Amino acid sequence: MKIVHSWLNDLVPVGDDIDAIADAITHLGLAVEDIRTVGSTVPGVVTARVIRTERHPDAAKVHRVFVDAGDGVERHVWCGAFNMQSDDVIPLATPGTVMPDGRAIEPKPILGIPSEGMLCSARELGLGDDHSGILILPQETPLGVPYGEALGLGEEVLYDLDVLRNRPDAYGHLGVARDLAAHFGLPLAPAPHVLTATEPARSAPVELVDGDRCPRFTTVVISNVTVTSSPEWMARRLAAAGMRSINNVVDVSNYVMLETNQPNHAYDFDTLGGGGFRIRLASDGETIVTLDDVERTLTATDLLICDANDRPIGLAAIMGGQNTEISDSTTTIALETAWFEPMGIMRSVARMGLRSEASARFERGADPFGIDRSVARFVELLRLTCPDLVVHHGMVDARSEHLPTPPQLVVRPSRVSALLGTTFTAAQITQLIEPIGFGCHPQGDDLLVQVPSWRPDCTMEIDIVEEVARRHGYGALGKTVPKSTQPGGLTAFQHRRRRLRDVLLGLGLSEAMPHPFLTAGDLERAGLPAQAVKLVNPLSVGDDILRTSLRPGLLKAIEFNESHRRTGVALFEIGHVYPPSDQVLPAEYEALGVVIAGADATAAMSVWRELASAMGWGARVDQGRVPDGLHPTRSATLSLGKDVVGAVGEVHPDVLDAYGVSERVAVLELHLGVLLAAEPKVPQWKATSRFPSSDFDLAFAVPESVAAEKVEKAIRQGAGGTLVDLALFDVYRGAGTAEGTRSLAYRLRLQANDRTLTDADVAQVRDKVVTAVAKLGAQLRG
Repeated sequence: MKIVHSWLNDLVPVGDDIDAIADAITHLGLAVEDIRTVGSTVPGVVTARVIRTERHPDAAKVHRVFVDAGDGVERHVWCGAFNMQSDDVIPLATPGTVMPDGRAIEPKPILGIPSEGMLCSARELGLGDDHSGILILPQETPLGVPYGEALGLGEEVLYDLDVLRNRPDAYGHLGVARDLAAHFGLPLAPAPHVLTATEPARSAPVELVDGDRCPRFTTVVISNVTVTSSPEWMARRLAAAGMRSINNVVDVSNYVMLETNQPNHAYDFDTLGGGGFRIRLASDGETIVTLDDVERTLTATDLLICDANDRPIGLAAIMGGQNTEISDSTTTIALETAWFEPMGIMRSVARMGLRSEASARFERGADPFGIDRSVARFVELLRLTCPDLVVHHGMVDARSEHLPTPPQLVVRPSRVSALLGTTFTAAQITQLIEPIGFGCHPQGDDLLVQVPSWRPDCTMEIDIVEEVARRHGYGALGKTVPKSTQPGGLTAFQHRRRRLRDVLLGLGLSEAMPHPFLTAGDLERAGLPAQAVKLVNPLSVGDDILRTSLRPGLLKAIEFNESHRRTGVALFEIGHVYPPSDQVLPAEYEALGVVIAGADATAAMSVWRELASAMGWGARVDQGRVPDGLHPTRSATLSLGKDVVGAVGEVHPDVLDAYGVSERVAVLELHLGVLLAAEPKVPQWKATSRFPSSDFDLAFAVPESVAAEKVEKAIRQGAGGTLVDLALFDVYRGAGTAEGTRSLAYRLRLQANDRTLTDADVAQVRDKVVTAVAKLGAQLRG
């Protein structure tokens, strides 16, 4: 928030000790991030009028502008902005001018044609942040004079404050001045008097169709308006605060908003259909052209200000429409000042990507009962340029039952003292917070505190405690070391996550951190469903989809490595995924993704077994359900009861082709939200046998319809407790195997804890294993 020093001094006489004022503002919890002087002009920049513009056939990004700087000499300037037209008055930096960024303006040629200076944007002249085009000056601006003189610019000291969302009142100069007045014990400028008109009644009636979204809407009709330029001091302050002076009516509207934190809008009453207003929600697909000359398509959640004929004339709390804007011929205005429900405005702003000074204030919370003061201030300031101004009887103040009322809070001095570590009495609390607008009434040992209407952030006792600490001074509270019988530490979930990461690194996997947002088509390319949550305001254009799986990002990493001739990479990622749900928010959970390039499904199973052993996990490998995007015969779902906790196997060849990956890729995906939350199985110690082990191999011809998992389970059941290790070491399809079958070869290791196994013992186990596997339709190969 930009606070202009001279403006602040008008509201509270704080003097000119800039450093002391900045320290006081920071002391009050409004951090001053920067102090700078604005309004310093650039020598050598003069006003000039555009004679004509021309395009050059060999220059696509610049055009030729011919200007007159008041001496009748036609000057040629190359310019990359296209927002000016013939007869516009613009600032011209003449050759030899040194710009604020250090650039020296010289007559450099483009395509062999010299440029006699440079046309300037507002930002290049330090007049704001707008650099979208050349600064267009008022038509009546004299030519050939320094632009600062033409605009009446003067230096202003500016405080740049970091105002948090819990201080909406500090988005206006008045809110900061109120705090400083209490801090220094100085008087705050009194509120302007609400003038009672003696003229004939004339009003702009209001119909609140959707009063829950607009609980208060006021209008007052003002006539004998003359649209002209603003006083120099007002234009200078607005420029310092980052706003361009337009005309006296619009400037006063902006000035009142920046001063009182109360947005308002002046409509040309003569172009207001039906002479009144309707406040309603838009229909799906309804459109409006806003003041920035953009046609916007609306939804049923957007709030509209319409005229009495139901024609949309403004986006409520965001931006007005073009059809009733103030023009040079305006003589009568309808001044609208309202209070809108913040969350609805916030949603519309986010959806349309249209944030304005007004919407920023309504989102945080304006003062629903500060409207009278802002209207009186508007009239007071407009009279400076329109001395014959007439304010008509018939001010309309439409309200609904949804208008919020400031709460009354019980504040316990004992609780305040306990939380802040310093003793505060009820009288001390009253002395601290009454000067900033809080009403305090004794209630036994406690206080009944009336929250002012401009502080919607104060809803609980703890908020009053914060105000006491802020006014008392955080530095004056002293320092105490909190005592606790329970030291801090990691949760069990965090410990398990760290152990998981250590195990993965121990397996030789490298941790990857792909971009968490996806672009259109990424999910489909990975073989996953396209349904996903889409961001309305992404950090970068295109990356607007919340990932539903870690797989697309990891496959992109493999693709990148292979394109740089680095094959066989083994990566893992632990991160959050956001599958869509039937609720308002996506079904977010933490997941693990593992990909191993140049490896098959057995590598993924090996990683799963190591993790299961180290973390105490267990899950059923279900080859009957193959996840999307994975190989249909080499992949499986990991299930825990009825819950799916992961997937294991290989990436589908079609997916690999889509990524341009030539290697097979093993993949493991786990739902860590379930697995890490469960109490792991406590590992049981087993004595190491002193007796020798016996190994033998068995190969079975197994139908393709029988999963290897079932064969392994049958072998373990048949072998019993003497089986200490089992490994599938060969899978064969081809000559020697019947059609529809494949050969699975296993190595079994038997060992007893109490004796050396005899050949008869081994043969008995072998026969039981063969019998168990034969029940699956498999045959022992010779």
